[in-house]
Amino acid sequence: MRALPGEFAEYRWAPSTAAIAALAGVDPVEVIRFDGNVPAAPSPTARPGAIAGALAATNEYAHGGFPELVSAIAAYAGVGDENVVLGAGADDLILLCARAFAGPGDRVAVSESPTYPLFRIATQLAGAELGDDGAAVTFCCRPNNPTGDFGELPAARPLVVDEAYFEYAGETAAGLIEDGVVVLRTFSKAFGLAGARVGYALASAETAAELNRRQAPQPISGISASLALAALRGGSPDVGAQVEERERCAALLSQLGVPPLPSRTNFLFVPLASPEQVGHALQGEGLVVRMFGDGIRWSIRDRDDDDVLLDALARSLDRPSPVESAPSRRVRHVRATAETRFRVRLALAGSGRVRVQTGAGIYDHFLEQLAFHAGFDLALEGVGDLETGPHHTAEDAALALGEALDRALGDRRGIARYGDAVVPMDDALARAAVDLGGRPASEIKLQLDPGLAEHVLRSLAQAGRLAINVDSSGRDEHHVAEAAFKAVGRSLRAAVRLEGDVLPSTKGRL
Repeated sequence: MRALPGEFAEYRWAPSTAAIAALAGVDPVEVIRFDGNVPAAPSPTARPGAIAGALAATNEYAHGGFPELVSAIAAYAGVGDENVVLGAGADDLILLCARAFAGPGDRVAVSESPTYPLFRIATQLAGAELGDDGAAVTFCCRPNNPTGDFGELPAARPLVVDEAYFEYAGETAAGLIEDGVVVLRTFSKAFGLAGARVGYALASAETAAELNRRQAPQPISGISASLALAALRGGSPDVGAQVEERERCAALLSQLGVPPLPSRTNFLFVPLASPEQVGHALQGEGLVVRMFGDGIRWSIRDRDDDDVLLDALARSLDRPSPVESAPSRRVRHVRATAETRFRVRLALAGSGRVRVQTGAGIYDHFLEQLAFHAGFDLALEGVGDLETGPHHTAEDAALALGEALDRALGDRRGIARYGDAVVPMDDALARAAVDLGGRPASEIKLQLDPGLAEHVLRSLAQAGRLAINVDSSGRDEHHVAEAAFKAVGRSLRAAVRLEGDVLPSTKGRL
């Protein structure tokens, strides 16, 4: 093999989630990764149905490539199909541009430091050297990683601009592709498809043709192409909530005494005196940030996850927390099947902060009512095959919640175990009782059922290993079902209450 430069350093990933979990002594699902600059959840279009056609053809090559995806990207970026080059993420395209524009004896300029290390790696792998004088090509990350700033475009040409965070910045250099500029983008960030490894380059027709000549045959898979196409059909990703959350976290970090650098991305760079000490302390709690010599980089997720990190960061710095500490008996859980995918965050000792978003309509509402009246903090989000009806989605949402509840209860030591409640609701009256003794059972009588209410409660009992007894009557099916869910929630509030440390069973086990 051709020798690499003596100073060459390959790209290094942080430890795996399994390794972090082992270090922190937690289940891998409890690890929260703030080091990947990706959203907290996958794209809502990343559903089993989106890849069904591609799975049926995995024995075949995609003869002719992926023209439908190329056209969709071109429409999204406002260019022609002839201006698009596909790649396995923006990283693949950085490597492609380096070897297309430079080689042994050439110099490659990188416009900012610190910046994304793959520019250096790609240069050295191409056999070229880093340097500004007479550069064969210049790389620029805009907005910049890891600082988050949005600097001026270099005047040098040819210029490769990495716009991985374009959707967060809202400004692009795509209008300059006829002036020697190549723009690189990815589906990994705003679109939430990092695992699919899909990126694209925008360039003049002549440059794009040359890049395509040098690109590997079919650099992405049919499955990845289907996921990217489904995401584009879903419209431009809405990053407003993540940007708002970024600014909230920036204000709280300033309150904590560690103000971050201004950012036009989905992350914050926090300058620190001892970044490795802080980073390793956070890892010990299952929280992973990216460590640098002068600070940490924090990927913005959502309020629940970010508050966990803010609280832990305050502890590591021995300062008052700017947020309320996370409640006890708290779990994170993921349930994924061929039909549905759900992510659950549940705290039994919560304050009724509840969000259920599965697309199952009225059953989302019923589960929200149950969790709220139980006094839980619950975030239950995911997608299912709603095109076949709400059955799988509603059922699996209840199963996911039940599994999370079972994990949050642990060995069930010290709980009250039993709870009961009576809930009137206009014309309806519901009586419920629950037993958290570890045996799944359900005796449910709904005089009227909007369709799946009884089945959802039975699924909750099955997965949560609890007994549910409910009798609800009335003249309106919605009220009958809703009163039943509220009554089960009020019963759970009593049953999960801690009364000591004794196992609530004369058998000595549950």
